[in-house]
Formats: sequence, C-alpha cells, structure tokens
Amino acid sequence: MPNSTQEQTLRRNAIRRLLSRAPAATQKSLVRDLVARGLVATQSSVSRDLKDIGAIKTGRGYELPNANQSDSELTNVAEFIRSVTPAGHNLTVIKTAIGAAQRVALALDRSDWPEMIGNIGGDDTVFVASDSSSSQKVLIAKIERARA
Repeated sequence: MPNSTQEQTLRRNAIRRLLSRAPAATQKSLVRDLVARGLVATQSSVSRDLKDIGAIKTGRGYELPNANQSDSELTNVAEFIRSVTPAGHNLTVIKTAIGAAQRVALALDRSDWPEMIGNIGGDDTVFVASDSSSSQKVLIAKIERARA
C-alpha cells in the first residue's frame, strides 16, 4: 500500500496529465476523475495539489500555466530531462541525461520565463533559481508540461 507521500506524488502526476489534456471545470470533477483512476483524493487534497503544482483558475476552469511559443525549444530537449525536484523554496534541481544539462539550461534561458531568475548547467544537472516558492511551483509546472 502506498504511503501518503507516494499517494500525493501519484495524484499530482495524474492531475498534471489530466490538465495537460483539458481544463478541469471544478475541483470536484478532478476528485471524481482521480477516484475513478483508483487514487485517494478529496477536495481539500486536490486544492492543495493544484496550488503546489502551480495550476491556475481561468474562465475555462483549472489549467496548467500556458505554454508560449518560446517553450518549443524546451519541448525539443525535454526528452533529456530525467527529474525535476524542488530544493528549498526557490531552487529547483533538474537532472538530465549525461552531457545534456547545458542544452536544457540554454533552452530554459531562451524560454524567458519570468518565474526564473537564472540557471547554471553542468554535465547532468541544472540548478534553477526562482524569486519565490510560488514562482518555483509555476516554473516546475511549466517544465512538467513541456515534458508531457
């Protein structure tokens, strides 16, 4: 049986997949979709998850932040991204395939996302600085969307 951290990770990944396909009209509809997939979900857990993954409420419902034209370069290198992990409230660690971190860092630079102050790319790791935890969450959501 999965522990609560595993359940949370599974639920958040499922929410990202659902929102990448279409906006969710309500939190209740997300709860129904998640429960139908065998995940443990309540309105309060989904509300926290939406906030933590950086989802936004629009006229169409809950959505992941919009990808813009400059995101296409990140989409082109997304296959090299192995993991995206928050480290503290404003640092994100991106693990990549060996030798791919510079390409991913350059794509992030060219994205010109306001949530990112800057980044440093090594061989297989990129460190990305954000100005706040909320910016970090939006940034991670955008990166995950590019990977979807």
